[in-house]
Amino acid sequence: MDQWFLTITDYAEELYEGLDDLDGWPEGVRDSQRNWIGRQEGARVSFEVPALDETVDAFTTRLDTIYGATYVALSPGHDLARELAAADDAVAAYVERARDDPDGETSGVKTDVTATHPLTGEELPVYVAGYVLDDVGTGAVMGVPAHNERDYEFATDHDCPVAQVVEPIDGEDATLPFTGDGMLTDSGEYDGLASSAARERLLDADVAEADVQYRLRDWLISRQRYWGTPIPVVHCDSCGPVLVPEEDLPVELPEFVQTTGNPLAANEEFVETTCPDCGEPAERETDTMDTFVDSSWYFLRYLSNDDALDAPFDADLANDWMPVDVYVGGEEHAVLHLLYIRFFTRALADLDLLDVSEPVDRLINQGTILHSGEKMSKSKGNAIAPHEYGAETTRLFVLSAAHPAQDFEWTVKDVSSAYDFQQTLYSLTAEFVESDAVRDSSAPHDAYLEREIDRTVAAVTDEYERFRFHRVISEIQQFARLLRRYRAYEDPYRYAYVRGLRVLAKLVGPLAPYLGEELWSMVKQDDDGLIAEARWPSPLQDVADDYHVERQLIRTTLDDVRDITEVVDIDDPDEIDLVVAQSWKYRAYEIAREADAGSAIVGEIMGDETVRDHDDAAADYAAILQDEQAGLEPIVDADRELEVLQQAAWLFEEEFGATVTVRRASDGDDLARKARPNKPAIHIN
Repeated sequence: MDQWFLTITDYAEELYEGLDDLDGWPEGVRDSQRNWIGRQEGARVSFEVPALDETVDAFTTRLDTIYGATYVALSPGHDLARELAAADDAVAAYVERARDDPDGETSGVKTDVTATHPLTGEELPVYVAGYVLDDVGTGAVMGVPAHNERDYEFATDHDCPVAQVVEPIDGEDATLPFTGDGMLTDSGEYDGLASSAARERLLDADVAEADVQYRLRDWLISRQRYWGTPIPVVHCDSCGPVLVPEEDLPVELPEFVQTTGNPLAANEEFVETTCPDCGEPAERETDTMDTFVDSSWYFLRYLSNDDALDAPFDADLANDWMPVDVYVGGEEHAVLHLLYIRFFTRALADLDLLDVSEPVDRLINQGTILHSGEKMSKSKGNAIAPHEYGAETTRLFVLSAAHPAQDFEWTVKDVSSAYDFQQTLYSLTAEFVESDAVRDSSAPHDAYLEREIDRTVAAVTDEYERFRFHRVISEIQQFARLLRRYRAYEDPYRYAYVRGLRVLAKLVGPLAPYLGEELWSMVKQDDDGLIAEARWPSPLQDVADDYHVERQLIRTTLDDVRDITEVVDIDDPDEIDLVVAQSWKYRAYEIAREADAGSAIVGEIMGDETVRDHDDAAADYAAILQDEQAGLEPIVDADRELEVLQQAAWLFEEEFGATVTVRRASDGDDLARKARPNKPAIHIN
């Protein structure tokens, strides 16, 4: 049966090598494509067949075992096997049988010809064997039973000699078949060589030619069905297969008519045509293309949706936009669709239709939603319809549950939490809009909110760009809690609070567009339009790259105060004194962090003049840093620590109902020794 193929094998090496550059793709997908392409470095060995005055080429990755070759085996579809079948009824019968229904891994038939071993001159029997495949390697193998499992099984069934020519390096007796590398034996001048060295020597001696083979086969695109792109070929008795002229493309499908067999072949009006070359009666090709053909370049057509376009896609637009920034798709497409789009893109680049050779910059494989531990599906009856909970609730739950690439369990409790989260955001905005309790002048603690708005914008933007939507939602939840605490602490500063609510609406908009628009409608200005058209928020003040360190400082300090009040049993503290460490300790800390891991750092720390001036206190702290060096985390400097804690003092006041003082330690301060960088000393009355 004649069918149509795309010669993807012409791109096997490019596709294989290109995987190393796809840093934005999951390693599992890249490994799958490597295995599918199946690149193998080896050698091509030629065996002469004197009776036919021909040669048989066999590919092997184990040239070091060539002295152990005791037979040659051909695939049933090999050209030489067909030639032998024409003169030998037994071979013909086996070839016919093996084509339709192989007898098994060890089936085969011995022929009347032999092949000459290129090194020993020995005449080896030639078999046609079922385990040798037409489309793997050259379709012929040199049988080395002692060092290949399939060869060993075949040789056992057909009484072929087994000659061991590689021994384990440790000198132990090998159990055959021994498939590992080792030391050569019974291999003439190559005896005693390691397998790797022997392979190189044999290649240098012109015993064989270095060769690369691929598991990848050409892409069979012919389908005998209606739903597919017609293959634009006309069959003419005089001219043979003729391409449909470009001006007559595309070939359109006729109306579908239910029939048996190939629907297009049964449609005479579609089939009957004239030859584009000679004008004589001809027939259209009735096979259609594999549907993967169209899905291999659809992203290019998406950029060019103008029906009047006289081309498959707009090359200028494609070159402006390609490659695809982020592609979200299942891992099950690793070795077909995702390989085909890479092939198509490279082929189009070679045709000068594209400037890029890889279609997708970053690939994300989405995870699976589980219900009671099983994948949701209609067939299992465990699927959840989004309308049962509402589109926004369902979307927020799914996005908050885990990283997009991870599986997660559907639970009613967590879905309810997603609903409650929406209500929190709505009430937070609505309650403020309905209230007139605001301030028009700023207070010191307002600076903390404004700084945290900027930090949140930076954090959420970063998480969106990393596709970590679960962290986006976590950031928004923390920000919403902060806005509520801020308003509960004191009447909010109008400018800062309204900005916070506007930012909140914009940040949640991509995840919950209906909710985002509802929130936006309450806080936008009259001429703002929809949130979908609004500019993405940006920080009004510089946000340091290590803003997360500032946040961690506040969290750990709050935790420390909670721990102290609990341990000392202080229910209602009156005063909380936070004492920031002296600046020399920060210098000592940074010296310790920058030192090589595991190095002796006390001397290096004490060698710094600003540290050494503090004598015993410096030596004691240097010893502590030596012990803790492996776990030293990034910190903010003394001035920033003081500023951050002063701006956050209201959080301590709001939670503990106490007066809070933030100050820097001095030499005569009793708390100075306790205070450490980003770990202020705490005194509670």
